[in-house]
Amino acid sequence: MLGAQGTVAFRIIISALLLWIAARGRVHTFARTFWQHRGLLLLFGFCMAAMNLFFYLAIERIPLGVAVAFEFIGPLSVATFNSRKLSQFLWIALAAFGILLLSPLSGANLSTTGILFALLAGAGWATFIILVGRVSTAVPGDDGLAIGMSVAAVIMLPFALPVSGALFGNPLILLAALAVALLSTTLPFMLEFQALKTLSRRAYGVLVSLEPAVAALVGVVFLNENIGLRGLIAVALVVTAAIGITLGEQSANND
Repeated sequence: MLGAQGTVAFRIIISALLLWIAARGRVHTFARTFWQHRGLLLLFGFCMAAMNLFFYLAIERIPLGVAVAFEFIGPLSVATFNSRKLSQFLWIALAAFGILLLSPLSGANLSTTGILFALLAGAGWATFIILVGRVSTAVPGDDGLAIGMSVAAVIMLPFALPVSGALFGNPLILLAALAVALLSTTLPFMLEFQALKTLSRRAYGVLVSLEPAVAALVGVVFLNENIGLRGLIAVALVVTAAIGITLGEQSANND
């Protein structure tokens, strides 16, 4: 009823409101903080809006597990950017082969547009990972996340207005929107923001590398999606490569 754009818009707008409520007494400082770091926070908000919007546009067109596998190229690229060992490039080749199995180049019957949207979502995710460290250094606590989400909400406002009648005219849809915003946007972003500030890159990488497999399982069990044996093998290759890269990265850092 709300469509991909409308759903993402209200997820982000409601999440921004929830983060403002959580900030309570610090809200009066947001304008000054935003102005001091406007370039960084504008980019941070833009990447959050982009990664959410493009991901929803992707799963409109391709299975959930496949979309997450393509999206995962973003954080995978961040994890391997500074790699110099041959073993790291072998893991990258394994992930690339898994992605190739999912692509139309291998004969997979997938929407090229859906794949492109998933890759754009991955670029947004990669940018988010890179910016979290800078935002958390420049802005104390979780205020940077709240301000960035507010920027994303303003960006998504044009997508929300056309479907606002459908949302506010139906209490059940509004309640569902609140639940989805809290469970799929507010809490995950808060937890990931904290994780990227406190966890080692190895621990974070291993955790998120499980996402393609979990997404594929959710798609099969709850959405009746069937990506076939080749799709399952491809997702397994991406997950295996991601774990190998993150473990290898930690080993390289300890050398």
